[in-house]
Amino acid sequence: MSEGTMQRAAQRDDRAQRHQRAKRLRRALVCAAAVPAVLISAGCSSDSGDSKAKSGESAGQTASGSTKPSASASPTVRPAAYGKLPDPCTVLSEKTLGDLVPKASKSGKKGATDEPSSRASCAWDSLANNGVKGSQFRWLNVSLLRFDSDVTRGAADEQAHAYFSRQVKDAQSVDGAKDTRMVPLSGTGAEAATVRYELKKKEGLFKQQTVVARVENVVVTLDYNGAGLAGEKTPDADDLTKDAEKALKEAVASVSKANGASADASSQPSDSASGTPSQSASPSASASEAAAKKA
Repeated sequence: MSEGTMQRAAQRDDRAQRHQRAKRLRRALVCAAAVPAVLISAGCSSDSGDSKAKSGESAGQTASGSTKPSASASPTVRPAAYGKLPDPCTVLSEKTLGDLVPKASKSGKKGATDEPSSRASCAWDSLANNGVKGSQFRWLNVSLLRFDSDVTRGAADEQAHAYFSRQVKDAQSVDGAKDTRMVPLSGTGAEAATVRYELKKKEGLFKQQTVVARVENVVVTLDYNGAGLAGEKTPDADDLTKDAEKALKEAVASVSKANGASADASSQPSDSASGTPSQSASPSASASEAAAKKA
């Protein structure tokens, strides 16, 4: 083989080798470029998977209520125990009326602002004329106030407790009252108290007894006063108090009976109303104030 031929063959071999190196280089570059894309793709796939998982977890948590609080339930308050009131003029027996107001009409006089299901009252007055010795005057009033449960004002028995407390306080704050005394009264409803005082009027000296009791969501206020007029002697306050407390217990039993409860149940504490209940609207004038005005 000539020298020229050998030289051309060597050149061809050299070109073939360069061509092979170039092909290998291109393949390497393609692979090198492809690796980040694969990694990026894998990375995106991984992020997408994590995102989906997190989204799934979030959805699961929301469904289970572990992260997103559920809508709050409507506020509730325990219902009132008693739903009605008895006729106020029938809460005392004829015998009791005969003892407390012997010369009164047995029918009594109902309150002008009565609302039979929630507010009721009845009053009796008695004047026993003893001729030249004068006369004995008695006045008796029974008022009943029933409360309903309300999400704004609170449970009915708690409202009744608040009103009971105000009635007792008002009875101790009557203008012109002398020798005011208050004592708790047991065995009558869930809670009860007696307030007694003297009130001087132009007609004579009146002995006032205000006895108040709460049974469930009803407050019973009984006002009883007496006086000796035109020279008749002043009645004994202890006797008046004893009669008033006996009448209150009878009235409370009538309220319980009207609502299907036994008389025995009305003589025991029947609930645990809060000592600081929400305040409720009270009548325009308390029964004790009415008694003072009457006297």
